[in-house]
Amino acid sequence: MSTAAPPEPHSPTCNSTVAATDLKKVLKRTPFSKSRKVHSKFKSPLQVSEVAPVSPEEELAELERKQEQLGAEISQLEAEGYRVEELDHHIDMLHEYNDIKDIGQSLLGRIAVLRGTTTRELYHHFGLELED
Repeated sequence: MSTAAPPEPHSPTCNSTVAATDLKKVLKRTPFSKSRKVHSKFKSPLQVSEVAPVSPEEELAELERKQEQLGAEISQLEAEGYRVEELDHHIDMLHEYNDIKDIGQSLLGRIAVLRGTTTRELYHHFGLELED
């Protein structure tokens, strides 16, 4: 009597149902974890709380209250000498500053790659603060 080796999973002589089950057992990936709940159902980290429905009248009243509050804050800022045009100018300047800073960061990164060093070391080399 000769003893034959078991058929390969993809061979035609293998029972496909048995092979598929065995293959699933072999290929099942089990992540390392001390927790027993590795194969539990997914639970989103975002917790959704039930919010009581608000009537349109209540929502409108809340929005009107918020509008009055913001109007009062705007009036106070205008009384202190602030102007909307000034704010727009400052916002534009901040955008320009951020664009220039991004370009500088990109250049420092490229220099670091060329020199085979880190950007942290380049900050020190050029006398820059890490918070810059």
